[in-house]
Amino acid sequence: MSYLELKNVKKSFGDAHIIKGVDLQINKGEFIVFVGPSGCGKSTLLRLIAGLEPITSGQLMLDGRDITYAPSGKRDLAMVFQSYALYPHMSVYDNMSFALKLAKVDPAEIKTKVERAAAQLNLSNYLQRTPKELSGGQRQRVAIGRAIVRAPKVFLFDEPLSNLDAALRGNTRVEIKKLHESLGATTIYVTHDQVEAMTLADKVVVLKDGLIEQVGSPLDLYDRPANQFVARFIGMPSMNMLPANALPDVSRVTGGRLPADGFLGVRPEGVRVHPGGGTGMAGRVDLIEALGSDTLIHVDVQGVTMIARQNERTQLEEGDAVGVEIDPSVLHMFNRDGQSLATA
Repeated sequence: MSYLELKNVKKSFGDAHIIKGVDLQINKGEFIVFVGPSGCGKSTLLRLIAGLEPITSGQLMLDGRDITYAPSGKRDLAMVFQSYALYPHMSVYDNMSFALKLAKVDPAEIKTKVERAAAQLNLSNYLQRTPKELSGGQRQRVAIGRAIVRAPKVFLFDEPLSNLDAALRGNTRVEIKKLHESLGATTIYVTHDQVEAMTLADKVVVLKDGLIEQVGSPLDLYDRPANQFVARFIGMPSMNMLPANALPDVSRVTGGRLPADGFLGVRPEGVRVHPGGGTGMAGRVDLIEALGSDTLIHVDVQGVTMIARQNERTQLEEGDAVGVEIDPSVLHMFNRDGQSLATA
């Protein structure tokens, strides 16, 4: 039996249907990431789980208990917001202990819980400081610590790293993953950043227009996308997507298995570029992105742009003639409606 279950959950604001019927089962201890473009409904869905927005219809079950209409304070969940939401006049200790004090927990127990959480988050030396005396990363850890001391059944994170710079975001992402593993917690995490989704999640939930497009492990979604949307959303840079009639060689590469009105998908690492243009389809280099460990080569092949990723550096320059080959072992084929032919 799943630990947290959403049954045909819907949310509307007047005539605007934001969540259009979501069914999802989450097991105890899983790290679940909701990911999708802006406006897909991922933050709204998290707020429905948290009880910050009422559900229009459907059912929400937690550990065998119906919490569909339970107030947020009675759901045994703890949420970490993008904006930290700390009390500026309170010390770190008081911010982390505030909910426990309201619940009239014994002061000795509060002290133990706060000090333990502070140690896990490297905040022990900052307990008497106020938020304005902390860096952005430290403030976010205080917000996480405030959730930890409550020992909730589920942790909810709403884009917690979006206010941090790139380096700090990477470090804090690692800290959150380690914290999840050490606590054995059930975690739901919302982000628009697919790198966070791929590196943090046990299971990724891809949303679009208020509906779930696919649920699975990060590599399942990368290797076996259910449709074009998932295929292009997961992976950076996006999967190359070629209409069947775009290039004469497309049908040959697929052995004739691709419908005439279908699409061929190939990840950038499945595209090989050869200098001189003597091998494969003739193309011309449009752009080179030298990223250090990787090189991305944008190539124009008979008016179709393709991106190749290679681990080695290149001597190619913009305008050079090249030959382009597609690795037939890593192809993805989609029908005219964008559904994978492996799942359609």
